[in-house]
Amino acid sequence: MGLYKIQMPDVGEGITEAEIVEWNVKAGDVVREDDVLAAVMTDKATVEIPSPADGTVQSVSGEIGEMTAVGTVIITLEVDGEGNEASISAEASASAEKPAAEVEAAPAPAPKPEPKPEPAAPAPRPAPVPVSKPVSTAAASGAPRAEGEAPLASPAVRKRAMDAGIKLVYVHGTGPAGRISHEDLDAYISGASAPAGRAGSAPNTSVEEIKVIGLRRKIAQRMQDAKQRIPHITYVEEIDVTELEKLRTHLNGTKRDDQPKLTILPFIMKAMVIAIKDHPKLSAHYDDSADVVYQYGAAHIGMAAQTPGGLMVPVLKHAETYDVWGLATESKRLADAAREGSISREELTGSTITLTSLGKLGGVVSTPVINSPEVAIVGVNKIRVRPEYVDGGLVPRKMMNLSSGFDHRIVDGYDAAEFIQRIRGLLENPAMLFMEG
Repeated sequence: MGLYKIQMPDVGEGITEAEIVEWNVKAGDVVREDDVLAAVMTDKATVEIPSPADGTVQSVSGEIGEMTAVGTVIITLEVDGEGNEASISAEASASAEKPAAEVEAAPAPAPKPEPKPEPAAPAPRPAPVPVSKPVSTAAASGAPRAEGEAPLASPAVRKRAMDAGIKLVYVHGTGPAGRISHEDLDAYISGASAPAGRAGSAPNTSVEEIKVIGLRRKIAQRMQDAKQRIPHITYVEEIDVTELEKLRTHLNGTKRDDQPKLTILPFIMKAMVIAIKDHPKLSAHYDDSADVVYQYGAAHIGMAAQTPGGLMVPVLKHAETYDVWGLATESKRLADAAREGSISREELTGSTITLTSLGKLGGVVSTPVINSPEVAIVGVNKIRVRPEYVDGGLVPRKMMNLSSGFDHRIVDGYDAAEFIQRIRGLLENPAMLFMEG
């Protein structure tokens, strides 16, 4: 028998550490070759770690949410044969025997940030003690005090009640002059003095601690970075999509069986592609560390998609090469892969402009956050039927807002408005989508 030590894999692209997001095994488990032992995350891609051989898990190292350096041993298996312990030990010895100059030249690992000091624990609350005094009818009913009568309580009791979301006016005090004590608060919380009309609905004072890890942590970091560094400008315009919806309905009614059902998004993508030709600075990346803008001839459209694990942005590469049907087919494939967790890292990187939509939940107006290092994001709001004044009379029209964000360091307000107005003209006259581009 031997030991097989499994290290945090090197996923390339300069990644030096990864986050452990899932353990599928524990010490003592028997595993077969290719069984998935754990999952780790880098950027927005999750990588599964398979078992290299049949064996028994001897140990696992690392907590969920922990950032672990590439090359660190995270799983040890007991396997038939010699395993790989000797080769890993040899690598470690060879590294230790490097000349001093070479060791000094090696880049030192980035120091981990000092952990933030834990907040001081609150002073312990007095333990509940049996109330020796009989509870009055007022206490049992929880009837509020007379109008204008302020409850008497110490600052500690008031703070505790506030933290628990309890109004002291409903708590019966058994102290002098009706003063409310910790014991009275305990009795109220336990249901002895529930307010009238709220029997059986005592305040819920539970607090659930949820660690922010994995994709949720990556989303939080990227959103915080984008809002801190990028001065956003938001531009909102309403669009009459009545004719576009007629066209979409007609195309869906006459489509072939092998063609997907069209939503409004492929039409908006097509309009974005055409508008980018007139406003190429909108399909770009801004490297603010080097003061360089990379302006792309291609339109690689990121599609913000909600998945069971959180927000992902699959990228439809070279959208300028697709017609409306092709955009619909490819966007559906990417969205399905993201939701199923089968999307590749390459399909989540390289966008030059992003389209985001909440579908029927799209609201009237939104303020989408730019997907850095891009300089623009187009947000789609829901379609609403409204009376509009057309040709001398009120008629029902299908109206939709585009709420879009731009990096004001690179995109002026006038350029942002022109870009959205170009998209508006194409969507309100949808025949133009098939004549241009």
